[in-house]
Amino acid sequence: MTTVTAFDVIIIGGSYAGLSAAMALGRSLKKTLVIDSGKPCNAQTPHSHNFLTHDGETPQAISQQARKQIAQYPHVRLLNDTVTQGHRTAAGFAITTLTGETFTASKLIFATGIKDLLPKIPGFAECWGISVIHCPYCHGYEYHNQATGILANGERAFHLAGLVHNLSTDLRILTNGKAQFTPEQYAILQRHGIPVVTSEITTIVHQQGMLQQVQLKDGHTLPLRALYAAVPFEQHSDIPASLGCTLTEQGHIQVDSFYNTTVSGIFACGDSVSPMRSVAQAVATGNMTGAMVNKALTDERFL
Repeated sequence: MTTVTAFDVIIIGGSYAGLSAAMALGRSLKKTLVIDSGKPCNAQTPHSHNFLTHDGETPQAISQQARKQIAQYPHVRLLNDTVTQGHRTAAGFAITTLTGETFTASKLIFATGIKDLLPKIPGFAECWGISVIHCPYCHGYEYHNQATGILANGERAFHLAGLVHNLSTDLRILTNGKAQFTPEQYAILQRHGIPVVTSEITTIVHQQGMLQQVQLKDGHTLPLRALYAAVPFEQHSDIPASLGCTLTEQGHIQVDSFYNTTVSGIFACGDSVSPMRSVAQAVATGNMTGAMVNKALTDERFL
């Protein structure tokens, strides 16, 4: 017989956003369960940056410290498991895990993040998060004034070009096929001396994730030390959608300014809801979400 354990809040996803929400709820004496599979998307990233007091630390070290601090709050339980399904109940929601356990709560928080859909270019996956990177704020300083490429096209490439050119003028855009820029954008790129390379990438040559050069289909090679890449993504978990949560046109979970999803009682935070992918952003959204969920529970019981 399955044992059902009741909580005030279940947080699905226990990385930075989920743990931040858990701390806010634990300090507010709300019985909170955090379920996490232990497979963060930034596991390969050697260092985290642009987060005050933790600049340069490994993502794992930050998570370990967060878990150690949260363990001091008896109202929070951390569970290493994977959520397989969820459904609405008369009192809220029921969540089932891979190990067959079932938990209920009146509120859910999804902090499950997103899954990057990496191109099948040899060497790309091995360099992802190390020297093939997504964010100039997270990684750009470490590669400033070095030979840099941008693997993107159109508006996304043009947006990155301005940010990355600020860090390195030794810059080129790799569209991996026909370029999609307006004449005005081409003029600006030319004015700043940023060439556009349209030949397809065949291989990324690296040493233990450190980019050495990019080989192109036309036979040319580009000696690069960093490559910014705008890759498509999908939600790491399909459970929010199965519960009725609306996704934005870009693929994020739609939330309002208080991190409510389109389903009453379900909240979301972190990379699931925002294109600003950083530890600092995840912690901030998790903290606010925890506060909003606590307010919702308090209002229901006090008013």
